[in-house]
Amino acid sequence: MIVYIDAHTHHADRGNPFAVRNLSLEEIESFLKTDKNEFCSAAIHPWEVHLHSTEILTKIEEALADPRIKAVGECGLDRNSKATIKEQLFFFERQVQFSEQFSKPLIIHCVAAFNELINLRKKLKPTQNWVVHGFRGKPQLAKQLLNAGFAISYGEHFNPESVAVTPLEKLCIETDESDIPIEEIYKSIAAIKHCRTHELNGACNLLKLYVCQ
Repeated sequence: MIVYIDAHTHHADRGNPFAVRNLSLEEIESFLKTDKNEFCSAAIHPWEVHLHSTEILTKIEEALADPRIKAVGECGLDRNSKATIKEQLFFFERQVQFSEQFSKPLIIHCVAAFNELINLRKKLKPTQNWVVHGFRGKPQLAKQLLNAGFAISYGEHFNPESVAVTPLEKLCIETDESDIPIEEIYKSIAAIKHCRTHELNGACNLLKLYVCQ
């Protein structure tokens, strides 16, 4: 059986047991009360940090103790957010601490703040994987991220040249909010990488899912 890991999706109940579903802040509490056997991620998005007090971080920390929550995300930095970069950095750095505390990878949303992101990684020297999700940037930026120790996740829209320079072991594939089946995105990526879809299994180790072995 070919495993199609969906590294980041906002869709629930799509029938893919290997999808990492991003829980909204509103979904976290209800999910934790269920016995659903799903892969999920939890965090506060940079678009939302100005709407919450620091108490929301306690809610996220409690969620991350659940073994079904496989990653801290999506969190990060976005210059289009109504929150200031200073506010975003405060929440993001706290969630980096959670990533280290629970030994769970970080799923990162970043828009127009890649210099800050790269500098932060250099400063904090994390041990956990940092995965930039939904990357659409140019290969020059992809190389910068890869050289700084990041992994990259590609969705429906991507720059083929960036995919080409991303090593398989640093590459994830996702649907995010797209309705396109994850299998189709895998096929598109595989064509660029000149490999078979089952060789696109970087997410197994990057997200510590270990379902490809």
